[in-house]
Amino acid sequence: MRIISLNVWGGKLHLPLMDYLRAAEADVLCLQEVTRSVTVKSDWLEYRDGSHILPQRANLFDEIKTVLPEHDAFFAPTARGELFDDENSVPSEFGLATFVRRTIAVIGHAMDFVHGEFSANGYGEHPRARNAHAMRLFDYEAGHVITIAHLHGLRDMAGKGDTPARRGQADALVALIGQIWRKGERLVVCGDFNVLPASVMFDVLGAQGLTDLVTSCGFTDTRTTHYAKDGRFADYMLVTPEVGVVSFDVVREPEVSDHRPLLLEIG
Repeated sequence: MRIISLNVWGGKLHLPLMDYLRAAEADVLCLQEVTRSVTVKSDWLEYRDGSHILPQRANLFDEIKTVLPEHDAFFAPTARGELFDDENSVPSEFGLATFVRRTIAVIGHAMDFVHGEFSANGYGEHPRARNAHAMRLFDYEAGHVITIAHLHGLRDMAGKGDTPARRGQADALVALIGQIWRKGERLVVCGDFNVLPASVMFDVLGAQGLTDLVTSCGFTDTRTTHYAKDGRFADYMLVTPEVGVVSFDVVREPEVSDHRPLLLEIG
């Protein structure tokens, strides 16, 4: 099984992103920062938050579904907020997307908020609401069950240090995973955590038997050249001992976002 976790940055690097997702041959894709604007015909919209202005694909979720026709698609929005089509304000959903190849059975899944609640009328104040999605899968080829969970960790304007909200997020994530994961079965947890490697989040996840592959494999950077700030850790992928890791990589090329894809192959 081939698993990819990636913050897709709202599709800002659209063409290389689509080419990569089409060619990657992933069985399971865990994607963060995915947009969906069902009332909009334009291809591009603009996110505006003070001085932070970012082009966004209007319907990135549907576009990814088009390039992955052999996958089942699941969308989990955190909020419906405001994007701009020139000077016209339009509603747009923002959240997680999970894609599973149809030759793999989805036998259970759980989605809920790990910080805050869904907002239907704006993205909200920082730190904004965050959710997580967990799926229990049966891999027919390998003949076993695996649970895969991902989240987009809350963004604190003060930085990536530990806060009570981040500790609460970690506890909520473990509780969510526990709804479908059976101890002793394979478990993968991934996503853009928005924390540093020394975060308490890894203590909480470590208590479930999870080990991070990014740091344990010696990677020191999960961001691309499109990210100019310090603190080059953001994305992580953790596994329990039952997961048979064949290979793991933090993909440097091609650059398809301001985050690098995390690519895991398991037996």
